Amino acid sequence: MTETRSRPRPRSRRHEAGATVFDHERLDVYQTAIEFLAVADKMASDLPRGRSYLADQLRRAALSVPLNVAEGAGEFSRKDKARIYRIALRSATECAAVLDVCRALELGDVSGLLDGRNLLLRIVSMLTRMTKVGDGDGDGYGNESHAQ
Repeated sequence: MTETRSRPRPRSRRHEAGATVFDHERLDVYQTAIEFLAVADKMASDLPRGRSYLADQLRRAALSVPLNVAEGAGEFSRKDKARIYRIALRSATECAAVLDVCRALELGDVSGLLDGRNLLLRIVSMLTRMTKVGDGDGDGYGNESHAQ
């Protein structure tokens, strides 16, 4: 009789409520991007008729941010991880540009636009740090390396 060895099971990560979570769900940038996505969807819904092109652009760019953060978090190669985070960064700055257009055209609530902008500033700041890994300056999670 041969003894069957089972592979060790990967440890799952537990969330506060005891639910298993993915690695990207633990990232502040991901949570903030999800928060912005909800704000952006509300803004897009509130745009006047005839501005569907802005609503579509905002929704697509806003969705791209958390999706690319999740994809990057699941990547093993540090260089590829940084590349994917840069895509998320570009989508976040695209969202900021759409909000600027809305403000310039006097579309939407000014305080809502500012709230969205503040979330985007946080997201861009975190993603900028996270992309440093491609340059050898960090670990891909927003932590810079200070080795000399």
